[in-house]
Amino acid sequence: MTENAKTTPAARAELLRSLHAPGTPLIVSNVWDAITARIVAEAPGVRALATASHAISFANGVSDGEGLTVDQALNAASIICNAVEIPVSVDFEKGYAADAAGVQANVERLIAAGASGLNIEDSSSPAKAPLFELAHAAARVAAARAAGEATGVPIAINARVDVLAGGGEWEDMVARANAYLAAGADCIFVLGLGDEDMVRDAIEQVNGPISVIGGPGYIPLKALAELGVARVSFGPRTLGLTLSHLHAAATQLTALGEYPDELGFTY
Repeated sequence: MTENAKTTPAARAELLRSLHAPGTPLIVSNVWDAITARIVAEAPGVRALATASHAISFANGVSDGEGLTVDQALNAASIICNAVEIPVSVDFEKGYAADAAGVQANVERLIAAGASGLNIEDSSSPAKAPLFELAHAAARVAAARAAGEATGVPIAINARVDVLAGGGEWEDMVARANAYLAAGADCIFVLGLGDEDMVRDAIEQVNGPISVIGGPGYIPLKALAELGVARVSFGPRTLGLTLSHLHAAATQLTALGEYPDELGFTY
């Protein structure tokens, strides 16, 4: 990737941060390797990418929830980030470290791998509960911000709040979201905002941009934009979409059916 005034790591990070605009949401179709990154990056209107840890883990034959080692996660991030010229936000799970100092060191390595942003979550297990103690969780967000300051790359931090998804209380979600923003997060990724009223209340009570995960049966994208959401991602659901098409095609071919039109796709 050529480094110039438009494509420096700092410029890409600043661009990614600026794309989190309430009411004009950044739509990121999650990717998991070089070819999915390139294909999505070439789609009209796409200005940034995001990875999904679940998809990357499954593509590597391990479970989600830091089933990858930190070196494996960084290698996967590097392959994706260096396959495209637009900003990439990396799902960095819990930072692959037990403490804030370890998070900072690993995020500095993530920035060196080419990431312009990251997701960092506050639950200590894939079950979304229990959560890290609030002060510790906020310190981990602050560590990610410190990594950006240390490297001169203002990495965009999408801090995930798992309170509602883990069965917790609304007030705790709001308190955590605002604490993470105060610690340096740029956007708050709230799992469990199940309807328009919840999204509206979160936007009113959280002191920064809100990110959600979209999919079938959820609030339509246009409605999310009208509510003021700043970012919508799809997590491993884009992997599911891809695998569903592949499974259907394999079934059709095995049954001596017609060649699917997509079989003629060239890249």
